[in-house]
Amino acid sequence: MRPLIDNIVAAMKKSGGRMEIDRFRELILKTRDSLFEDVDTLMELVIASGVPIDIEGDEVLLKTSFRPWQEEVFCVVDIETNGSQPMRSQIIEIGALKWKNGEVIDRFESFAACSYLPYQISEITGINPEDLEDAPPLSKMLPEFKAFLGDALFVAHNVSFDYNFISHSFERFGLGVLGNRKLCTIELARRTIEAERYGLGHLNIVLDINTLVHHRAYADAVTAAKVLEIGLKNIPDEVTTTESLIDFTKIPVKKAKKLTQDKSK
Repeated sequence: MRPLIDNIVAAMKKSGGRMEIDRFRELILKTRDSLFEDVDTLMELVIASGVPIDIEGDEVLLKTSFRPWQEEVFCVVDIETNGSQPMRSQIIEIGALKWKNGEVIDRFESFAACSYLPYQISEITGINPEDLEDAPPLSKMLPEFKAFLGDALFVAHNVSFDYNFISHSFERFGLGVLGNRKLCTIELARRTIEAERYGLGHLNIVLDINTLVHHRAYADAVTAAKVLEIGLKNIPDEVTTTESLIDFTKIPVKKAKKLTQDKSK
């Protein structure tokens, strides 16, 4: 599903976020992994993965190409795990909040049951085996988080780690891949905030966010949301939609900083 989702998003962005439904179906058929996969089923799976698309009449729209970023629901996520490799490790905690136009509109926080918690992980996070004893299994917690996430923009500090770990976990429990559009607060901060370093702990101090707890999922999600809020205040005026915001975080840092400096003149 990952190549299919990536190809769909790339093709829709290239076409300005709008595509005739017949062409969309052809794209799915061209990219599918097996001749036995039904195109209508695949369309449903793509939508269920969190790809933010709407079907309007005979067109398919990539909603993030048209939605002003001020109207976007940003789902800021942080996870704690019992190791760094998705194939060998598991999520032990997810913390997330939904943020829209300066306000937290919803939150998610849950441990996950785990039979193996290395001592060094407990030292870093403060999470002990006793905290996980009565926690729900991942098979129960992950579907609840997937429903919470919906098709919101997935945001995290060093987003690739959290996004890929969760996507792998979804696949492992039969929930499909994660298809949401994503944004990295490290990359946003590098382009909009002056700092010596861009780790979450350092930004927490230099930006006077002062979240008291570090290396716990919900607390780190709160800190990342504050970094997001500060970064959004400094983006250039030409960044108007969610997709243009995502693209802004991927242009060269020097070019992005020049755009933000020009805005402040």
